[in-house]
Order: sequence, then structure tokens, then C-alpha cells
Amino acid sequence: MILISHRGNLSGKSSEENNPNRIIDVINLGFDVEIDLRYTNNKYYLGHDFPEFEISNTWLIENNRNLWVHCKDIKTIEHVSNDKALSNLNYFYHEEDPSTITSKGFLWVYPGLQPVKNSIAVLPELSNDNTDICRGICSDYISKYKK
Repeated sequence: MILISHRGNLSGKSSEENNPNRIIDVINLGFDVEIDLRYTNNKYYLGHDFPEFEISNTWLIENNRNLWVHCKDIKTIEHVSNDKALSNLNYFYHEEDPSTITSKGFLWVYPGLQPVKNSIAVLPELSNDNTDICRGICSDYISKYKK
């Protein structure tokens, strides 16, 4: 089972969401992390509602094995998908779609729609989703899934 911390959260929402230092700490605990990426003014930023933490493409490259990159707008996914240096990133874009497929071929499924075989269950705690046949879980409470 792939365990993905939603924005760096381990046991509920935190004021440290999308903080690059927090992301590294969570990776070092053995989790993957879903991050919210924005590209604006020729720079990368982490942040859900707005660009908050500036990061470099080097930071993205160095951590790419553990990142699930939610491109927050069309401009960002366009830039990421055309940047050869970022070709190893696992990235995706969606708004209110029931599911999307990441650049690495993972089925990323919106809360409340599980069970879907071999998918990534996103925030299953919101709808008490059954994750038995999922390939992975992305949760604000990912610590509870670690065995």
C-alpha cells in the first residue's frame, strides 16, 4: 500500500501544510507527500490557495521519488509537462473531476467514490471510503494507516 501524506499532514490538518521543510520531514518518516504546486512569475511555489513557499526545480528533482505533484492550474501543468528537467515527476491536474490519471499512470480518485481497484484513495476519511482494493491512500491522517 502506498501511503501519501496530504500536503505534509500526518494526524489532521496542520498550519505546516505545503511547507517544504515539513515535506522533507514527512518524507524522512517514510511517507510520500502530495504537494500543491504553482508556477508564477517564472518561479515554483507550494501552496493550496495561493503561492506561499518558493521552491526551486532542484528541490522538486531531488525529492521527485516521494512527491505526488498536484498542479493547481493549467499554466503550472503546462510548464511542468514541458520542462525536461522535471520529466520524472509524478504530477496531475484536476478541479472537480471524479478522477484523474497522474503522469506515472496512477488513478487518483476523488473522496467518496471508493472502492476503485488499484486506485489512490484521496482523503478516504471524509466519506469513510473502503480502501481494501486500493493501491494507495492520500490522507490528512496518513499516520493511522502505517502498520
